[in-house]
Amino acid sequence: MDLFFFNLINGFADKWGWLDFLGIFFAKYSEYLFLLILVIFLWKNYSRKLASEILASGILSRGIITEIIRFIWARSRPFDVVSNIHLLLPAKVEPSFPSGHASFFFALATTIYLYNKKLGKWLFTIAFLMGLARIFVGYHWPSDILGGAVIGMLTGFIVNIIFKKYFSRKNKNLPM
Repeated sequence: MDLFFFNLINGFADKWGWLDFLGIFFAKYSEYLFLLILVIFLWKNYSRKLASEILASGILSRGIITEIIRFIWARSRPFDVVSNIHLLLPAKVEPSFPSGHASFFFALATTIYLYNKKLGKWLFTIAFLMGLARIFVGYHWPSDILGGAVIGMLTGFIVNIIFKKYFSRKNKNLPM
């Protein structure tokens, strides 16, 4: 099923220049747009708690959980397996599952969503398009993106629960 959906999505590559441009933009450059929106949001709504929660979600999902899974199971990328691939960006040497981009950006989007639903929906949209584009350009299997998105969202929710408990307990101990 992974191969079927990969071929379906990647099969649109190298057909239309405008679609290739969009695919490459979302696969490679939309992370900067995402982070710019995040920085502007934090600048306008800065709190140490929120900034720490965003940082913890991103580090835990991408830097720890994703790397542990990749260490245990080094899954090959599609361009290492599929012969008739449309690879629109230079090949990467690291394992494919789970997608580090998906885990990181879905964790950040989840964290923001829990504070600001409207902005969170926009960030989820960018993260989804980024994941779809990374299949389109030949970097990931669909299950890599799905796995990374699940890891990111679960991490965002768990970190939020931990921060709520920690900060509510910390605030109760403070003198008034």
